[in-house]
Amino acid sequence: MRASISSILFLGFGSASAYLSGRPAILSTRRSGNSLSTPDITSLALSPAELWTSYNGALDTAPLLTKSVTAGVILGAADFTGQLLEKSLAEREGLEVVDENVDFGRVLRFAFFGLVLQAPWNHYYYLALDGALPPTPDPLSATTAGKVVIDQFIQAPVFTVLIFYFLGLLEGKGVDGVNAQLQDKYKDTIIANWKLWVPATCVNIAFVPPPLRVLYLNCVFYFWSIYLSITLNEETPDETSDVSS
Repeated sequence: MRASISSILFLGFGSASAYLSGRPAILSTRRSGNSLSTPDITSLALSPAELWTSYNGALDTAPLLTKSVTAGVILGAADFTGQLLEKSLAEREGLEVVDENVDFGRVLRFAFFGLVLQAPWNHYYYLALDGALPPTPDPLSATTAGKVVIDQFIQAPVFTVLIFYFLGLLEGKGVDGVNAQLQDKYKDTIIANWKLWVPATCVNIAFVPPPLRVLYLNCVFYFWSIYLSITLNEETPDETSDVSS
């Protein structure tokens, strides 16, 4: 079962919404005479503007930690959505869904990947890239084009290999298992990467302020992680033959 970028973009949010729609509603509080009942938790929520101000403040005081925690949450949510989408696609194709439950160990692996590798890697990578090629006043410059080429045709192929090894070893596939997965899926994965990330990187480098680049990247990475979640958890031909034998 192969999932395309377009199917992920259209179905990803829908699958998560359908799963979460069964949650019980949070009770609101009511005033009774001169006394108050249970505190209204929803009233304690910050407005979007306050959340954005708080996030930017956290970026100023602890940029790496803020980016890492954000990536962990977003990538964990992406794998959660990916699992729901994976089951939905299997049902549409008439395939048997062996386990209806969400694999929260897999969700945690993707969250851990975002926390300790994806965000730190991109934090320091963009610092180095902007240090070597400082941003120009004109966003559509030769410098911007050069940075996109470096990002997508040097950095991305290397980082994609790291993703395969990090998640594969964390899952217990071993080096041989990851090598087999790379041989089977790397080419298709990097081509899909370029379809999504070349335009996304152009926008990121040309128009997004440097402190917010990793946040923008994390938001796009939500959809890319859904694709990776499904792709990296498909059985390779070697794994299929092992099961059948």
